Amino acid sequence: MINALSFDIEDWFHLVDVPALADPADWPSFPSIVERHTDEILVLLAEHGVRATFFILGWIAVRYPALVRAIAAQGHELGSHSHLHGKVYAMTPAEFRADLRRSIDAIENACGRAVTGFRAPSFSITPGSEWAFDAMLAEGIHYDASLFPAARAHGGYACAVEPHLRKTSTGDSIPELPMSVMRVAGRRVPFSGGGYLRLLPAPLIRHGFDQLHRCGVPTVVYLHPRDFAPDCPVAPMPMHRRFKSYVGLRTTARKLHMLLETYRFDTCQSVLSSMRLNAA
Repeated sequence: MINALSFDIEDWFHLVDVPALADPADWPSFPSIVERHTDEILVLLAEHGVRATFFILGWIAVRYPALVRAIAAQGHELGSHSHLHGKVYAMTPAEFRADLRRSIDAIENACGRAVTGFRAPSFSITPGSEWAFDAMLAEGIHYDASLFPAARAHGGYACAVEPHLRKTSTGDSIPELPMSVMRVAGRRVPFSGGGYLRLLPAPLIRHGFDQLHRCGVPTVVYLHPRDFAPDCPVAPMPMHRRFKSYVGLRTTARKLHMLLETYRFDTCQSVLSSMRLNAA
């Protein structure tokens, strides 16, 4: 089973719904960690000979075009993670499409490589915002990786766990690579990305991989540069949010190394292309 390895390339201050970080006009004044820890990710992937998908924030591509070129030069897939990291369900269709186009242009201008996929910030395509799929197709996106088939703070969409074809509001369809969840006591539980991967012990993460593989379903891993940053700056936020945002930062590199040694990985596009997708 070949699994999908992905990274959402944003900086530590792109956390959503944190008032102290909400104004893009303030972002240039914050210390940045995105270059240093993306380089760390690239070195680790090169050591293991693994390709991944990098969903890049357009704002990052404008500010750090050399970073985008470095990702592309190592043969990784490029995708959009929006331009300003706004929640899809909080936008109008016109706002979303303009933001998406802006991000695609920024990434492609930085490296000359085509953008093929999209992942919404905070997996924020929720019921009622399916119009986003039509906007993606109109802007040349080949597939989506935004649906999170379990309840969570900024997203959550009741959909099939396996990769599938998602119907759009106009009757077209787009390949969908949903985030991975495992079954625990009859409930869907995330395990393979972000704070979930940082929090959970390695044996439970492997259990999730193996459970999905027994059903013929690849696992999708997603991480951010900030997940590898024990020295990540801390913004004012509620205690529960601070826990989710900063727990386990010292464990990420070790866990990813373990996964790369244990399982096979490739880009999101490659995983989707290798599967027969059914409508869901």
